[in-house]
Amino acid sequence: MSREKNSGLSLFVFLLITGSVFAAVVSSCGKNGNVSPTALNIRYQVVNLSPDVGPVALYIQYHNYNNRSYYYPSASGYFYLTLTDTPFQIRPGQSIIPGQVVPTTNIVPNLDYVLKPNLRYTLFIGGTVANNNVQSLFLTDTSSLPATGRGKVRFVNVSPQQQNYDVVANGTLAFSNQAFMKASPYIEMPSGTYNFQIFNAGTTTPVIGTLQNVNILDGRLYTIYTYGLAGQTDSLAFGGGVIANN
Repeated sequence: MSREKNSGLSLFVFLLITGSVFAAVVSSCGKNGNVSPTALNIRYQVVNLSPDVGPVALYIQYHNYNNRSYYYPSASGYFYLTLTDTPFQIRPGQSIIPGQVVPTTNIVPNLDYVLKPNLRYTLFIGGTVANNNVQSLFLTDTSSLPATGRGKVRFVNVSPQQQNYDVVANGTLAFSNQAFMKASPYIEMPSGTYNFQIFNAGTTTPVIGTLQNVNILDGRLYTIYTYGLAGQTDSLAFGGGVIANN
């Protein structure tokens, strides 16, 4: 084979390879392309705190994202997102009642927020079907670093009684008059172990709920939250939880 033919063949192979690589890159960068979790480094979690909405599932682009259902009153824990294409939707999850038909309608409006790489996000679902006020609260779980020897804490009130609450930490008022489905700013607290007591806003008795022996570590961010109904003693009893945000 002549040198000219060899050169032509080599050029053809080179163009074929580079063209394929370019097409793959363009495809991976397109709106609908999945990427690796480490490329986006977006962590997301769902906290289902509606006592009567049933299990819920996260849908992205009309597909159940991770084939999971999220049950009251538990936090899913963070999971990585490999795509951020809209719409994001919360729909009924897998029914725990055999043979029950699960509707395909959204539980809350589409969640078409702009998600940025290298951040963490939490989606709270609160309210009740009975009161026709099921809703969502979407939070970015980031803040500036606290001073050395201190952590940061915020408070989210998701108790469906829609009562405003005060929170006392080791005897000192930390959060006041926190409204339903609202999040306080992060506040700095010295690292240590805390007992958080929840009261109806403006009162010091009775104690509505308690989070005991919560460790606030140096440099860490936390979210404390409430759910359930004060005075109940069954599965709808008032309670709370803590999420480490970093």
